[in-house]
Amino acid sequence: MGGRSIVKPSTFVEWLHGAMEGTDNNDRKHIIRFSDVNHYSACLRQIKRLKKKMTRLQEVQPLKIIHAISCSLQSPELLADLPFIQSIETDTRMKVHAAKALTSIQPTSSSAKSTSGAQNIPWGIRHIRAPQAWSKSKGEHIHIGVIDTGADYTHPDLRNCLSHGVNLLNRYLLPNDDNGHGTHIAGTIAASSRQRGIIGVAPQALIHPVKAFDHQGSAFVSDIISGIDWCVKNQINIINMSFGMKTYSKALESAVRNAYESGVIVVASSGNEGKKAGIDYPARLRQVIAVGATTRRGQIAPFSNISKKIDIYAPGEKVYSTWLRGKYHELSGTSMATSHVTGVIALMLARKPGLKPMQVKSIIKKNAKLILKSSKSGIGIKEINAMRAVGAVSSKTVSSGN
Repeated sequence: MGGRSIVKPSTFVEWLHGAMEGTDNNDRKHIIRFSDVNHYSACLRQIKRLKKKMTRLQEVQPLKIIHAISCSLQSPELLADLPFIQSIETDTRMKVHAAKALTSIQPTSSSAKSTSGAQNIPWGIRHIRAPQAWSKSKGEHIHIGVIDTGADYTHPDLRNCLSHGVNLLNRYLLPNDDNGHGTHIAGTIAASSRQRGIIGVAPQALIHPVKAFDHQGSAFVSDIISGIDWCVKNQINIINMSFGMKTYSKALESAVRNAYESGVIVVASSGNEGKKAGIDYPARLRQVIAVGATTRRGQIAPFSNISKKIDIYAPGEKVYSTWLRGKYHELSGTSMATSHVTGVIALMLARKPGLKPMQVKSIIKKNAKLILKSSKSGIGIKEINAMRAVGAVSSKTVSSGN
């Protein structure tokens, strides 16, 4: 196939259009990565120029952060041996990490404790000692990208914290939540209310909802990569990823690494299978802070995965937070634990801006509460402590890390 070494971008785009023929469903989506930015840019220009004539090209989704595109391919092998194509992988689906939704409840629930007769602090936020850190930091000026199902912009407890975001499923619409999961995550991180609602871990942080998941809590890897790209471009400080999958994706790892190298702190849930070995991607990636879940008693939640690869644990059982249409819900899952950790990191960054991802991971682990030490496996299970973590960055003796 020697002649293929000098393929013009226009020829490639014609072949791409041919490889897309006959694909009527999204289950044959693939991610095509280019080996260099020049070929990638040239091919994108050709796709833009030809998509009115070749209408299937309108379905091509650019993933600029990793010099790739996503589209449905009937025959990926037609393109696989081109010299400027680095790799072609299946664009896998993944799900949000909530074990189960419990009944809808109002803020009079015993899951939240009223302070000064009005606001409610959910048990998990009290448990990690976030209120004791609020005299030092409330997460002000910290921007958090929540890649999830969107958020309910009308919820009274979220009006102060929700900022502009993006709807990756329909760029013309707001990232409104049609599932509930993203709204629940947002509430734990940064809810604030002057009336009878709840307070999140970092009540002055700003949340940017990145809607990558549909109403069933399902998304493609390509949508997650687009979400990471948006967060990096918009100079987001922390990305919350309360979702996962079993399959390794080189494209997803590349996007996460790009965010990490840009100084963005990525926090992800480890999964809800109650396994004692493996955890899900992207939490399994080295550049990510991986989170497991604990119960009210500070024990590992029965559904939480357990692994040496989990960096920190946080409350994840029957977590009380905001829900659609101004309501409140209890949810269980490592998703819920992740939102607690993201909130604590926001408190830390507001106190000491510019902390690098590895510094943050190190400080959280060093200042956590040891809840289980297994002599057999050597795993020390640690639960996050907001007061200690924020106290550690308040002093000027934070190690430089890397």
